[in-house]
Amino acid sequence: MTQYQESARKIASRLKGLQECLPDVMKGFHGLHAAALTDGALSAKTKELIALALGVAARCEGCVAFHAQALVKLGATRAEVEETLGVAILMGGGPSAMWATEALTAFDEFHGQAS
Repeated sequence: MTQYQESARKIASRLKGLQECLPDVMKGFHGLHAAALTDGALSAKTKELIALALGVAARCEGCVAFHAQALVKLGATRAEVEETLGVAILMGGGPSAMWATEALTAFDEFHGQAS
């Protein structure tokens, strides 16, 4: 299992713990997640690309793992991810550049899993 696959697995397990102790909050969060990322004026893939960029800007390993995994499932190309990360770097500078390398690593790991 790769680094980001393991990260996604661990965080999913921890989120189950939050679900147990905060069921109403997590139900609301999951509902928000589903509503925010479904197709609309923007495609689900475009929304996931935005989420990945925001995860990079926030330096959130779990966000990077989950959104990279979702992008692979949605058929995003590496070129789409690269351009998204370029925007994240524009907006977040050096720290986002460092996290952009992590996001590409995560995408490549999940992409390899999907192949």
